[in-house]
Amino acid sequence: MIRNGHITLVLGGARSGKSGFSERLAKESGLERHYIATGRAYDDEMHERIACHRADRGDNWTTHEVPLDLMERLTDIDAPGRVILVDCLTLWLTNLMMEERDIDTAAAAFVRQFESLSAKLVLVSNEVGLGIVPDNKMAREFRDHAGRLHQRIAASADEVFFVAAGLPLRMKG
Repeated sequence: MIRNGHITLVLGGARSGKSGFSERLAKESGLERHYIATGRAYDDEMHERIACHRADRGDNWTTHEVPLDLMERLTDIDAPGRVILVDCLTLWLTNLMMEERDIDTAAAAFVRQFESLSAKLVLVSNEVGLGIVPDNKMAREFRDHAGRLHQRIAASADEVFFVAAGLPLRMKG
């Protein structure tokens, strides 16, 4: 695949340090920073998490809240000289599932879009396939969708990192 942009995938568990590591990668790029937040706040605790993430990032980001139409927003803000951090893909998958969207079609279109991007892209996602097999159909489907999405992105990405206990492990690139 030939493209102008650079794709980095950062995987890790909850509270692994993957978001902080990804934000450092974006900052160290020296490029104009854009942050696409995919989370939805359905309760007070999630509102608080979002506020903390925003405060931790500081003011040097342009933030876009995009729970569903990720590809449209990427097209709108893509430009050379920018880094776009998407946090996180598993929340995006959750949103797609809750809206009963076709996950495989959305994932394939998302990865195909990499070919046309000029910006540096940093993608953050939770690795959810390392634990026990979930006990219900929806959770198993979620785990499977996330695993397939990660494989698709990793195959196309220039770099892949796995973060555990705040320590990044370079897996590709």
